[in-house]
Amino acid sequence: MENLPPCPSCKSPYGYEMDNQLVCPECGFVWVPEQEVVEEGLIVKDFNGNLLADGDSVVIVKDLPVKGAPKPIKAGTKVKSIRLVDGDHNIDCKVDGFGSMALKSVFVKKA
Repeated sequence: MENLPPCPSCKSPYGYEMDNQLVCPECGFVWVPEQEVVEEGLIVKDFNGNLLADGDSVVIVKDLPVKGAPKPIKAGTKVKSIRLVDGDHNIDCKVDGFGSMALKSVFVKKA
């Protein structure tokens, strides 16, 4: 018997071959052994569809009004060291002149 890799989903060592695929009997996950399995996690895309990651710098693409502030955040404002979070406003950051805030990823592009 060959040494088969563990299941990428549940890490079970009891996978078996079926056709050209591997099957996990414990969780039912099916995968191709040569294919790289992408781990699921928080996936956040910017205005252009580029993937964002923690620590990236972004540029705001349109003027954003801020409640309680006399002026909006202008388009073209660069924001450094973003942090990705779950939720509707999925970017936590500090904007110069405005302080800490949460932004939606659809209003920024990767710098």
